[in-house]
Amino acid sequence: MNKKTCLITGVGPGTGKALSERFAADGYHVAMVARDDDRLKTFEQEIPNSSAFVYDCSDEASTNEMVAHVTKDVGAPDVVFCNAVRGTFGDFLEMNPEDLLQNFHINTMGLLYLARAVAPAMIDRGRGVIMASGNTSALRGKPNFAGFAPTKAAQRILCESLARTLGPQGIHVAYLIIDAVIDLAWTRKMMPDADDDYFIQPSASAETAFHVAHQDKSAWSFNVEVRPFGEQW
Repeated sequence: MNKKTCLITGVGPGTGKALSERFAADGYHVAMVARDDDRLKTFEQEIPNSSAFVYDCSDEASTNEMVAHVTKDVGAPDVVFCNAVRGTFGDFLEMNPEDLLQNFHINTMGLLYLARAVAPAMIDRGRGVIMASGNTSALRGKPNFAGFAPTKAAQRILCESLARTLGPQGIHVAYLIIDAVIDLAWTRKMMPDADDDYFIQPSASAETAFHVAHQDKSAWSFNVEVRPFGEQW
């Protein structure tokens, strides 16, 4: 197949859908991956050159099966974006310790499983892009994020390790930190008095991700941060 393939995990109504739309608009066949089959089927109808794949990103066997399925149906992924995330909140005394473990399985182990599944084919070709989406918790541990921030920080460091291993083999690995509240119906409802400038548009962060995925090899980025000017940092 001559068409480029982009695989995106954790496709929901925000960043995941926006990424799918942006890469599809450039001629990629987009493999949209998540656990919500009904929502994915809706997106598949809305986004040209897209296909839905349901899998559990916290399970290694399921991840391997999904990548094999994508490769067979639409081609080996040229660009892979790990966007799946699980978050729970509460300080270290209030939180359920089991939540930290479950968050780690999806946020950190999910990236590891995905990278191990797609990297060998990229290494054989001598090219490819692997990106992951982070957020404020990848940089700092606030009190109510004790069960979440450690998993995103670990994800960022794992991504850096991937970059140092795969970069010399022609594969660009990057980490996109979305330090903002994403503009969605439920976030607007949660923060009805917030100004428009406080929210980040999913299409805007997707545009940055698309740019990073197509950087010249002589000027690759790793840590990439996006935020609206209304966000305190």
